[in-house]
Amino acid sequence: MLSAARAVELFAAVDSVDSLRLAEKLNAHAQAVGKRIRVLVEVSVGGEAAKSGLRPTSPDLERVLRSAENLRYLEFRGLMTIPPFSDDPQQARPYFCKLRELRDQFAARCWPAVELSELSMGMSNDFEVAIEEGSTCVRIGTAIFGERPQR
Repeated sequence: MLSAARAVELFAAVDSVDSLRLAEKLNAHAQAVGKRIRVLVEVSVGGEAAKSGLRPTSPDLERVLRSAENLRYLEFRGLMTIPPFSDDPQQARPYFCKLRELRDQFAARCWPAVELSELSMGMSNDFEVAIEEGSTCVRIGTAIFGERPQR
């Protein structure tokens, strides 16, 4: 697993902030090197135990977003999710819709230092549905590079 310090060193953005603790670590390391990092907060809309992310109803989700004002080396840009996998892309639609609605609810609160213009959702098998539901960023590695070999 990549450390927060190494992530700050290597990347301009982190798309998987799933706790206040991680946000604070990223902020501290970014401050130490004088760099601002764009972040997306990962939300577990599917509630799968195997996936990380904050639950939509968790008070921790709001706590992370409210903390943005004090985490001056992080730029809170939006939310990210990975829904439960299905061969039918339409099965992902309710999860994408939920994330968009959640983003809209939080954006209406106009918290300082929180810009929620990004919605990162959709992968190779369901990106078209994600775009229909408002995705601004899709992850389509498999569509470009093909299936990864099993480990």
